[in-house]
Amino acid sequence: MKIRKIKIGFKDIRAALDDFVETGEALTRGKQIREEVGVYFTNVEAFRKAITPRRLELLNIIKAAKPGSINELALLAQRNIKNVAEDMKFLSQAGLLEIKEVKNCAAPQVDYDEIDVRIAV
Repeated sequence: MKIRKIKIGFKDIRAALDDFVETGEALTRGKQIREEVGVYFTNVEAFRKAITPRRLELLNIIKAAKPGSINELALLAQRNIKNVAEDMKFLSQAGLLEIKEVKNCAAPQVDYDEIDVRIAV
């Protein structure tokens, strides 16, 4: 089985904007751009607030049990559905899970096996 990873890195706002401008200029010049897939946070503290133990537990449950709805995920996690829905919304916005409509239900999906966190020094 091939292990799929999601890359997490850290960029301050200035670095992110500089990368955006550099990519736009390269595209204007007709250069080929390598697609970079990952999730970036502005600092380690922002990462810590985003990837809480409870949210990480949800990602593990989604990967292992493949629940078909938010309600099913809440039952598996033994948590309040409102809190699970809020965590799912946040994780989705952060790019750490996808929410697919399946039979009129919002089914969470995790399509990677590992989270690869790199911190430059």
